[in-house]
Amino acid sequence: MNKVVKVTDLGTKDFKETWDLQELLFQGILDTKIKNRRESSQLETPNYFLFVEHPHVYTLGKSGNLENLLLNEVQLKAKKASFYKINRGGDITYHGPGQIVGYPILDLDNFFTDIHKYLRFLEEVIILTLAEYGLNAERSPGETGVWLGVGTPFARKICAMGVRASRWVTMHGFALNVNADLGYFDNIIPCGIKGKAVTSLNVELGLPEVDETLVKEKLLNHFSSLFEAEMSLS
Repeated sequence: MNKVVKVTDLGTKDFKETWDLQELLFQGILDTKIKNRRESSQLETPNYFLFVEHPHVYTLGKSGNLENLLLNEVQLKAKKASFYKINRGGDITYHGPGQIVGYPILDLDNFFTDIHKYLRFLEEVIILTLAEYGLNAERSPGETGVWLGVGTPFARKICAMGVRASRWVTMHGFALNVNADLGYFDNIIPCGIKGKAVTSLNVELGLPEVDETLVKEKLLNHFSSLFEAEMSLS
């Protein structure tokens, strides 16, 4: 099993371009797995982890409801935001500046073949990272992602998640609000969940800005530990 994960920080990159890159890497792993099965070979499958920050964009998962987008095309243009229906699970979410997006593209045969466990591990990466900032982040029963104030009238989501998997190969991932403009969430019903707020790390800490490079380092450390992976930075 190959537990090396190649880490690439794409900086700021268009959502569609990044989606295309994910699909390319995802399909490459699938092709290797299919070749191994057909030819009884044992070619090693790679694993990737992409960090990226997107320009303003709303994405709707395959099980999502378009009514949860509260803007029409003209309003989207006025907000300088784009919109895509995509092939991950989950409903609608927002990506934009000040948000750390992580896309692990893994062959889970290299780690463990359990999607439920995979999602819980991704949540745990976020929970442990936020704990380093003194925040008690939690899971909300029945709602994938990471929250603060669960069980109180002030429940608020700080990290959204949605993944796709085929033949135990994953794509898409998580979006952690670090220095995000929370006003953009007012234009959607985030993840289709009404009556709950969205927050960002800088807001919770009462800071104008949080060092995103440091947050990424903490995320990778916890990912490496939980998945027993060797992170290879490129």
